[in-house]
Amino acid sequence: MKTIWFFVVCIGLVLLPVLAACSQPVSTDVVSSDKPRATASAGQGDLASLVDGNNMFALDLYRELKGKQGNLFYSPYSISQALAMTYAGARDTTEKEMAVALHFTLPQNSLHPAFNSLDQQLKARGQGAKGKDDRGFRLNIVNAIWGQKDYRFLPEYLDVLAQNYGAGLRTLDFRSEPETCRQIINKWVEDQTEQRIKDLLQEGDIDPLTRLVLTNAIYFNAAWADSFDKNLTRPAPFHLLDSSTVEVPMMQHSERMGYAAGEGYQAVSLPYDGHELEMVVMLPDQGKFAEFEQSLDGDRLKEIIETIAPTQVNLRFPRFKIESQFDLGGALSGMGMPTAFTDLADFSGMTGNRDLYISAVVHKAFVEVDEAGTEAAAATAVVMRATAMPLEPKVVTVDRPFIFIIRDIQTESVIFVGRMVNPLL
Repeated sequence: MKTIWFFVVCIGLVLLPVLAACSQPVSTDVVSSDKPRATASAGQGDLASLVDGNNMFALDLYRELKGKQGNLFYSPYSISQALAMTYAGARDTTEKEMAVALHFTLPQNSLHPAFNSLDQQLKARGQGAKGKDDRGFRLNIVNAIWGQKDYRFLPEYLDVLAQNYGAGLRTLDFRSEPETCRQIINKWVEDQTEQRIKDLLQEGDIDPLTRLVLTNAIYFNAAWADSFDKNLTRPAPFHLLDSSTVEVPMMQHSERMGYAAGEGYQAVSLPYDGHELEMVVMLPDQGKFAEFEQSLDGDRLKEIIETIAPTQVNLRFPRFKIESQFDLGGALSGMGMPTAFTDLADFSGMTGNRDLYISAVVHKAFVEVDEAGTEAAAATAVVMRATAMPLEPKVVTVDRPFIFIIRDIQTESVIFVGRMVNPLL
């Protein structure tokens, strides 16, 4: 059976420059909190609140990003988790605004254990399921913290990250050798992603005022539950938003799968082996893409997913590749957390002082889908500076712009969001 490889990397980075200086040589000694990662203990109510909030954030962010021309792809789960680790040190107005923008409805002492529970549930997926290669299904989530040697971070802040995100503190000397530190972190990223993400941190991202970098990586490798037959792929037209057409390789699949149809759209779900994760493709009716896109928020996504039911479907689906890059500072400010990007920010929960603010949030993502599989990567950098069966099968021909998500079925957590408007871009 043809298999699908879905490889995802979500890197959350937080750089905290301050006025303190240190001149020790570069080191990667682990000087972590002595608090081990806690066993998942969040209740179902807290977990449901976290997932609902994350999914609302995922679609709120889509509405902010949809004005970008062309295709787009990003990992809202990566962004949420990177900002959650930042949020652990936020206080007062900064904390309140971040909670609104990120849809964090739980108090801090419940939010981070809920993230821990969600991570551990996701890590348990795919037991016995297939990956593209001989190593089987993988969904790995890894965190690490890189801090300035001899710089003091509040023990309670490090405890939150160690217990709930499994992130141990690794010491470096950003002040004396920022370029070497950048290379060390990039090498760790490459190792965690099997060389798929290289040179994540560019020259200048690390400088002598950097004091902390938090990294989060997700690796996903899975087979389709029912694979596409490459021999059935044929050139076919894909209708663009400007009414022109391009010819693309169109894959074909006829199986019983999840299907829904509503006012202005069709939707199909494509499960991965093990039936624990799936891709949900939402295809607006011809000429209705802008209207559908404008209406798509967390509530409507939930409504669409709830109507999906097993149906015989003749699916035609294009091969495609998307590469996206975003500076999210403006979007996040517009979503309700502007103070975090000014010198009025309060991240005193990290160091005990109000000397840090977010100067940039950058996100990059890549996805490629074909008969053999799907390859994807995503990275986030948060830079902080001081201051039923029908009689006839349903036909779904994805020959025009569409929106898709990849989600965990049991928790309903949206991990990735994408928009394809031109497979040849």
